[in-house]
Amino acid sequence: MLSKKIPLILFFIFFPNLIFADSKMELGQKIFNEKAQCGSCHTMKTNNSKGNIGPNLDNLKPSIPTIINAVTNGVGVMPPWNGILTREEIEAVAHYVFNSTNN
Repeated sequence: MLSKKIPLILFFIFFPNLIFADSKMELGQKIFNEKAQCGSCHTMKTNNSKGNIGPNLDNLKPSIPTIINAVTNGVGVMPPWNGILTREEIEAVAHYVFNSTNN
């Protein structure tokens, strides 16, 4: 009985992303594309965005805390999104940008 379950267990261990979508990545991508429209100002290859107002996120490769701070408080010409985006949305977009630019 156990021998029949081992391949299934190994599959879940080695291929979890095929089974479970990363909901935080999906929410982050949605925020990046739709609600905040980050690509209108930022370039990011995995998102096909070519904005040239803010920094190129692929070159910058910001850390999650840096992204959270910039989105929450604004930086340069970028306005603060605190109060427009929820904390969950800010963390999701940070997760999305970090994982998209640091792969």
